[in-house]
Amino acid sequence: MLQVDHVSFAYEDGQPVLENINLRIAIGEHISIIGESGCGKSTLLKILYGLLDIEVGEVYWNDTQVLGPAYNLVPGQVFMKYLAQDLDLMPFTTVRENVGEYLSVFDSEKMEERIDELLELVEMSKFGDTKVRYLSGGQQQRVALARVLAQEPQVLLLDEPFSHIDNFRKNGLRRNLFGYLKRQKITVVTATHDPMDMLPYADRVVVLKDRFIIAKDTPKNLYERPQDLYIASLFGEANRIPINILKSYADTKRRIIVYAHEFKVSEKSGLEVVVKGSYYMGGYYMIGGIYEEHDVYFHHHKPLEVGKAVFLNISIETINQRMATPTNVE
Repeated sequence: MLQVDHVSFAYEDGQPVLENINLRIAIGEHISIIGESGCGKSTLLKILYGLLDIEVGEVYWNDTQVLGPAYNLVPGQVFMKYLAQDLDLMPFTTVRENVGEYLSVFDSEKMEERIDELLELVEMSKFGDTKVRYLSGGQQQRVALARVLAQEPQVLLLDEPFSHIDNFRKNGLRRNLFGYLKRQKITVVTATHDPMDMLPYADRVVVLKDRFIIAKDTPKNLYERPQDLYIASLFGEANRIPINILKSYADTKRRIIVYAHEFKVSEKSGLEVVVKGSYYMGGYYMIGGIYEEHDVYFHHHKPLEVGKAVFLNISIETINQRMATPTNVE
């Protein structure tokens, strides 16, 4: 188990970055850490790996305490690997040489088989003899993934692991990588901005805001019952809407979170919105509107004329679901 107890951290300027962080991550569990830029996601990964010294709190992997550079000549833990955004590859050697750097050379045949396996996993088999310096940023990121997997870590820390990879490759690579890690029972902690990195794959999601953990739950529960607009917005375009405007018979002015795709356009009744603009998103249009000086975003199958008044409704099932989360309403 990866255990984080009451960890707080500040950089040299004294500005707190993380406060009272507590986590229990089981062997083989996949945790995603999400939150706005600057909330401490990357800092937390560095603390878990032992790249930073902490004065408050403790980190353990099973019975081994994770200590920072003040206690280790070479920072980092042998049972744990950290894939940072800077990748740390050897640019003047080939892809195969980068991946095989930490593999045993005593059985060259097995070493080559292992390299082949990992390059196939990250879809880089065709580039084995190419020097890393000639690869694109996305290709280098895939090589870096294979390189850390070659070291067979018990814990893998991933910081925005697909940020440089194009969508053509990204979806398949996610399925390959996270499926492999789950089969190997490798504990994974992923810091990400992308909901598609965690919604289908994470066992639990940790939400950071203003130095603190504000939520921990399964991706499904956090998505379907967001506690506030901040959490919902990390998954997609969301709005905070008074219930009595959506449903005139409601006797409360409390607000609930409504995702843009949950609205249905009506010509007769509901939340009256004046259209400000339409944005083509592929399979739908994102419509921006305004009601009582508040911005509202919703999906529609076609663009709407600027200045047109439309009415928005949502299902009673969605209202009941959001109302069942007390901290979600105001």
